[in-house]
Amino acid sequence: MSASGNKMNCDEYKEAIAADPSAPSDEVAAHVANCESCSAYQAEMQALDDRIARALAIEVPELKIPDLPPIEDDNVTNLPFARKSKLPTWIAIAASFALAAIIGVQFIDTGPVGEYSLADEILAHIDHEPGALRVTDVAVSDQRFASVVNPSVGTMDRNVGLITYAQSCVIHGKTIPHLIIQGKEGPITLLLMPDEMVDGASIIDGEGVNGVILPVGNGSIAIIGEREENLAEIEQKIINSVEWSI
Repeated sequence: MSASGNKMNCDEYKEAIAADPSAPSDEVAAHVANCESCSAYQAEMQALDDRIARALAIEVPELKIPDLPPIEDDNVTNLPFARKSKLPTWIAIAASFALAAIIGVQFIDTGPVGEYSLADEILAHIDHEPGALRVTDVAVSDQRFASVVNPSVGTMDRNVGLITYAQSCVIHGKTIPHLIIQGKEGPITLLLMPDEMVDGASIIDGEGVNGVILPVGNGSIAIIGEREENLAEIEQKIINSVEWSI
Protein backbone atom coordinates (compact mmCIF):
# COMPACT_ATOMS: atom_id res chain seq x y z
CA MET A 1 0.00 0.00 0.00
CA SER A 2 1.51 3.36 -0.97
CA ALA A 3 1.80 6.39 1.26
CA SER A 4 -0.62 8.32 -0.96
CA GLY A 5 -3.16 5.48 -0.91
CA ASN A 6 -3.22 5.57 2.90
CA LYS A 7 -2.74 9.27 3.41
CA MET A 8 -5.71 9.63 5.70
CA ASN A 9 -4.15 7.22 8.23
CA CYS A 10 -0.47 8.17 8.07
CA ASP A 11 -0.77 10.78 10.82
CA GLU A 12 -2.15 8.16 13.20
CA TYR A 13 0.60 5.69 12.29
CA LYS A 14 3.23 8.40 12.86
CA GLU A 15 1.81 9.07 16.32
CA ALA A 16 2.24 5.39 17.15
CA ILE A 17 5.78 5.42 15.75
CA ALA A 18 6.67 8.53 17.79
CA ALA A 19 5.50 6.82 20.98
CA ASP A 20 7.98 3.96 20.49
CA PRO A 21 9.91 3.96 17.20
CA SER A 22 12.00 0.91 18.13
CA ALA A 23 9.10 -1.42 18.97
CA PRO A 24 6.02 -0.67 16.83
CA SER A 25 3.00 -2.96 16.84
CA ASP A 26 2.55 -5.56 14.12
CA GLU A 27 -0.04 -3.35 12.44
CA VAL A 28 2.28 -0.33 12.42
CA ALA A 29 5.23 -2.42 11.25
CA ALA A 30 3.18 -3.78 8.36
CA HIS A 31 2.16 -0.28 7.33
CA VAL A 32 5.72 1.06 7.61
CA ALA A 33 6.99 -1.75 5.38
CA ASN A 34 4.80 -0.46 2.56
CA CYS A 35 4.79 3.29 3.19
CA GLU A 36 7.86 5.33 2.25
CA SER A 37 6.76 8.36 4.24
CA CYS A 38 6.17 6.48 7.50
CA SER A 39 9.31 4.38 6.97
CA ALA A 40 11.40 7.54 6.65
CA TYR A 41 9.65 9.00 9.71
CA GLN A 42 10.45 5.89 11.77
CA ALA A 43 14.12 6.09 10.74
CA GLU A 44 14.22 9.76 11.75
CA MET A 45 12.62 9.04 15.12
CA GLN A 46 15.04 6.18 15.83
CA ALA A 47 17.97 8.42 14.91
CA LEU A 48 16.59 11.12 17.21
CA ASP A 49 16.26 8.64 20.08
CA ASP A 50 19.88 7.58 19.62
CA ARG A 51 21.05 11.20 19.50
CA ILE A 52 19.16 12.11 22.66
CA ALA A 53 20.48 9.05 24.49
CA ARG A 54 24.06 10.02 23.65
CA ALA A 55 23.48 13.66 24.63
CA LEU A 56 21.99 12.78 28.02
CA ALA A 57 24.61 10.18 28.94
CA ILE A 58 26.72 11.60 31.75
CA GLU A 59 29.87 9.74 32.63
CA VAL A 60 31.29 10.27 36.10
CA PRO A 61 34.99 9.37 36.24
CA GLU A 62 35.98 6.74 38.76
CA LEU A 63 37.64 8.13 41.86
CA LYS A 64 41.15 6.68 42.08
CA ILE A 65 42.80 6.74 45.48
CA PRO A 66 46.62 6.77 45.27
CA ASP A 67 48.72 4.22 47.09
CA LEU A 68 50.67 6.09 49.74
CA PRO A 69 53.17 4.77 52.27
CA PRO A 70 51.86 4.18 55.82
CA ILE A 71 52.22 7.03 58.27
CA GLU A 72 54.72 6.34 61.05
CA ASP A 73 53.54 7.31 64.53
CA ASP A 74 56.95 8.82 65.26
CA ASN A 75 56.47 11.35 62.47
CA VAL A 76 53.10 12.60 63.74
CA THR A 77 52.98 15.65 66.02
CA ASN A 78 50.08 15.73 68.47
CA LEU A 79 48.87 19.23 69.17
CA PRO A 80 47.52 20.03 72.64
CA PHE A 81 43.76 19.65 72.94
CA ALA A 82 43.48 18.57 69.29
CA ARG A 83 41.22 15.67 68.43
CA LYS A 84 43.17 12.90 66.74
CA SER A 85 41.88 11.99 63.33
CA LYS A 86 41.20 8.31 62.77
CA LEU A 87 41.83 8.70 59.03
CA PRO A 88 44.97 9.81 57.20
CA THR A 89 44.75 13.33 55.71
CA TRP A 90 44.85 12.09 52.11
CA ILE A 91 41.66 10.03 52.70
CA ALA A 92 39.86 13.14 53.96
CA ILE A 93 41.01 15.04 50.88
CA ALA A 94 39.86 12.21 48.64
CA ALA A 95 36.49 12.18 50.39
CA SER A 96 36.17 15.92 49.76
CA PHE A 97 36.76 15.41 46.05
CA ALA A 98 34.20 12.60 46.02
CA LEU A 99 31.64 14.85 47.72
CA ALA A 100 32.34 17.61 45.20
CA ALA A 101 31.83 15.15 42.35
CA ILE A 102 28.48 14.03 43.79
CA ILE A 103 27.33 17.63 44.23
CA GLY A 104 28.46 18.40 40.68
CA VAL A 105 26.44 15.54 39.24
CA GLN A 106 23.39 16.59 41.25
CA PHE A 107 23.78 20.14 39.97
CA ILE A 108 23.94 18.86 36.39
CA ASP A 109 20.79 16.80 36.93
CA THR A 110 18.75 19.59 38.56
CA GLY A 111 20.36 22.87 37.55
CA PRO A 112 20.56 24.91 34.36
CA VAL A 113 22.16 22.11 32.32
CA GLY A 114 18.91 20.16 32.50
CA GLU A 115 17.12 23.07 30.83
CA TYR A 116 19.74 23.27 28.12
CA SER A 117 19.28 19.57 27.46
CA LEU A 118 15.57 20.16 26.91
CA ALA A 119 16.39 22.97 24.49
CA ASP A 120 18.84 20.73 22.63
CA GLU A 121 16.21 17.99 22.35
CA ILE A 122 13.66 20.48 21.04
CA LEU A 123 16.06 21.75 18.37
CA ALA A 124 16.94 18.19 17.37
CA HIS A 125 13.25 17.33 17.10
CA ILE A 126 12.58 20.32 14.85
CA ASP A 127 15.54 19.35 12.65
CA HIS A 128 14.03 15.88 12.17
CA GLU A 129 10.64 17.23 11.05
CA PRO A 130 11.55 19.75 8.32
CA GLY A 131 8.32 18.99 6.45
CA ALA A 132 6.37 20.69 9.22
CA LEU A 133 8.10 24.01 8.54
CA ARG A 134 6.38 24.91 5.28
CA VAL A 135 4.80 28.20 4.36
CA THR A 136 1.11 27.66 3.58
CA ASP A 137 -2.26 29.29 4.04
CA VAL A 138 -4.09 25.98 4.55
CA ALA A 139 -5.14 25.41 8.15
CA VAL A 140 -5.39 21.97 9.74
CA SER A 141 -8.90 20.60 10.09
CA ASP A 142 -10.84 20.97 13.34
CA GLN A 143 -10.85 17.17 13.63
CA ARG A 144 -7.08 16.96 13.29
CA PHE A 145 -6.52 19.79 15.77
CA ALA A 146 -8.87 18.19 18.31
CA SER A 147 -7.10 14.83 18.02
CA VAL A 148 -3.76 16.44 18.96
CA VAL A 149 -4.87 19.07 21.48
CA ASN A 150 -7.28 16.78 23.30
CA PRO A 151 -8.75 16.70 26.84
CA SER A 152 -5.77 14.73 28.15
CA VAL A 153 -3.59 17.76 27.34
CA GLY A 154 -5.86 20.76 27.74
CA THR A 155 -7.45 23.38 25.53
CA MET A 156 -6.07 25.99 23.17
CA ASP A 157 -7.78 28.86 21.40
CA ARG A 158 -7.30 28.43 17.65
CA ASN A 159 -7.44 32.21 17.20
CA VAL A 160 -3.83 32.36 18.34
CA GLY A 161 -2.88 32.22 14.66
CA LEU A 162 -3.14 30.21 11.45
CA ILE A 163 -2.38 26.66 12.61
CA THR A 164 -1.06 24.72 9.63
CA TYR A 165 0.40 21.65 11.34
CA ALA A 166 -0.69 19.49 14.27
CA GLN A 167 1.09 16.31 15.31
CA SER A 168 1.54 14.35 18.53
CA CYS A 169 5.28 13.99 19.14
CA VAL A 170 7.58 12.78 21.91
CA ILE A 171 9.72 15.23 23.91
CA HIS A 172 11.57 14.02 27.04
CA GLY A 173 9.72 10.72 26.82
CA LYS A 174 6.27 12.35 26.87
CA THR A 175 3.77 12.63 24.01
CA ILE A 176 2.93 16.30 23.50
CA PRO A 177 1.22 18.48 20.85
CA HIS A 178 3.54 19.84 18.16
CA LEU A 179 1.88 22.75 16.33
CA ILE A 180 2.92 25.18 13.61
CA ILE A 181 1.47 28.65 13.15
CA GLN A 182 2.38 31.02 10.34
CA GLY A 183 4.38 34.02 11.54
CA LYS A 184 5.50 37.21 9.83
CA GLU A 185 8.91 35.77 8.90
CA GLY A 186 7.91 32.12 8.47
CA PRO A 187 6.50 29.11 10.34
CA ILE A 188 6.58 29.24 14.16
CA THR A 189 6.81 26.01 16.14
CA LEU A 190 4.76 25.55 19.31
CA LEU A 191 5.36 22.63 21.66
CA LEU A 192 2.76 22.31 24.41
CA MET A 193 4.33 20.47 27.37
CA PRO A 194 1.78 20.18 30.21
CA ASP A 195 4.02 18.04 32.45
CA GLU A 196 7.42 19.65 31.69
CA MET A 197 8.02 22.17 34.46
CA VAL A 198 10.87 24.70 34.19
CA ASP A 199 12.12 27.16 36.80
CA GLY A 200 11.96 30.14 34.46
CA ALA A 201 12.15 31.28 30.86
CA SER A 202 14.97 29.61 28.91
CA ILE A 203 16.37 30.87 25.62
CA ILE A 204 16.57 28.50 22.63
CA ASP A 205 19.33 29.52 20.23
CA GLY A 206 19.70 27.39 17.11
CA GLU A 207 21.12 27.78 13.64
CA GLY A 208 18.93 30.40 11.97
CA VAL A 209 16.23 30.19 14.65
CA ASN A 210 15.46 31.72 18.02
CA GLY A 211 13.03 30.64 20.67
CA VAL A 212 12.08 30.40 24.30
CA ILE A 213 10.75 27.85 26.78
CA LEU A 214 8.18 29.55 29.02
CA PRO A 215 6.78 28.21 32.31
CA VAL A 216 2.98 27.98 32.13
CA GLY A 217 1.23 26.68 35.24
CA ASN A 218 2.44 23.14 35.95
CA GLY A 219 3.95 22.83 32.48
CA SER A 220 5.70 24.84 29.81
CA ILE A 221 5.43 25.96 26.20
CA ALA A 222 8.28 26.16 23.69
CA ILE A 223 8.01 28.80 20.95
CA ILE A 224 10.58 28.74 18.13
CA GLY A 225 10.69 30.89 14.99
CA GLU A 226 13.01 32.31 12.39
CA ARG A 227 15.92 34.42 13.66
CA GLU A 228 14.19 37.61 12.47
CA GLU A 229 10.81 36.70 14.01
CA ASN A 230 9.78 38.91 16.95
CA LEU A 231 8.38 36.22 19.24
CA ALA A 232 7.75 38.68 22.07
CA GLU A 233 4.74 39.97 20.12
CA ILE A 234 2.92 36.63 20.37
CA GLU A 235 4.30 35.01 23.55
CA GLN A 236 1.62 36.33 25.91
CA LYS A 237 -1.13 35.66 23.38
CA ILE A 238 -0.04 32.02 23.17
CA ILE A 239 0.26 31.66 26.95
CA ASN A 240 -3.23 33.11 27.44
CA SER A 241 -4.69 30.76 24.82
CA VAL A 242 -3.62 27.54 26.62
CA GLU A 243 -5.23 25.96 29.65
CA TRP A 244 -3.97 22.60 30.95
CA SER A 245 -6.35 19.85 31.96
CA ILE A 246 -6.52 19.29 35.75
